[in-house]
Amino acid sequence: MEYKDYYKTLGIDKGATAEDIKKAYRKLVRKYHPDVSHAPDADHMTKEVNEAYGVLGDADKRAAYDALGRNRRAGEQFHPPPDWGSGFDNDGAAGSSDFFSDLFAHVGRRVRPGAQGFQARGDDIHAAIAIDLTDAYHGSTRAVTLRVPQHDAQGRVVTRERTVHVNIPKGVLPGQQLRLAGQGHPGSGGADAGDLFLEIQFHPDPRYRVEGRHVYTGVPVAPWEAALGATIHVPTPSGQVEVSVPAGSQTGRKLRLKGRGIPGNPAGDLYLILEVVLPPATSDRARELYRTMAREMAFNPRAQAGA
Repeated sequence: MEYKDYYKTLGIDKGATAEDIKKAYRKLVRKYHPDVSHAPDADHMTKEVNEAYGVLGDADKRAAYDALGRNRRAGEQFHPPPDWGSGFDNDGAAGSSDFFSDLFAHVGRRVRPGAQGFQARGDDIHAAIAIDLTDAYHGSTRAVTLRVPQHDAQGRVVTRERTVHVNIPKGVLPGQQLRLAGQGHPGSGGADAGDLFLEIQFHPDPRYRVEGRHVYTGVPVAPWEAALGATIHVPTPSGQVEVSVPAGSQTGRKLRLKGRGIPGNPAGDLYLILEVVLPPATSDRARELYRTMAREMAFNPRAQAGA
């Protein structure tokens, strides 16, 4: 089988600290998460990154990997010693590489859960989850599928897909992390499992711009609505609202709806940015109306600029 360089996969050197490994893992998980990545190989890279972290993120597995793979290069043929994984099969490790499965079998033989004198809390898992802006307004529930190492009935470490249901709380913001206790990597020797941390990201939405808890959106208005004032109905993430457009409004004017931004304590505000939209002159009648306005209003929008 081919030797796999897990350090190269995570983009770190062999002297990296445990914190360096975690940081590299989190960065790559966010980069290749299927909800946010458009790369054609995102799913494959996610599996590769999880596989590498499953070994380097555990001190004992990393030590075994370093000892057995010393001075080897990625892609070279790797022949394990005679007792490598002896007495173990790889049932349940579907989807992982042969190298990964054999490595886990080897490590599992040496530090099997329940071994006397060995206990270690499972590592945390860090991943990203992309939600809609409306989820932050109202809250929601999302299903997240993870590929994580688990102990099987014989104490071996295998990778399996696991789906967890996540409650997205009302008022959550991009960059915040949700912690799911005990949903991380399994512990060893009866120790507790690690936690799952999900970093919140928002799906891009061309209608809205988010700054903290404040939300900005453009609202098109007709020239007569802007000039004479009007009451209009505007869709927002929290539902449709009735808004008064002041007479004499121009493009760029902001109307502030206090407390209509992302919920919180205090809640953010929603800013409606007016955009005056001209009716198209696509008919004889429309063109005549524009000519009448040009004659009777004698309006020069560049007058203040000296034109």
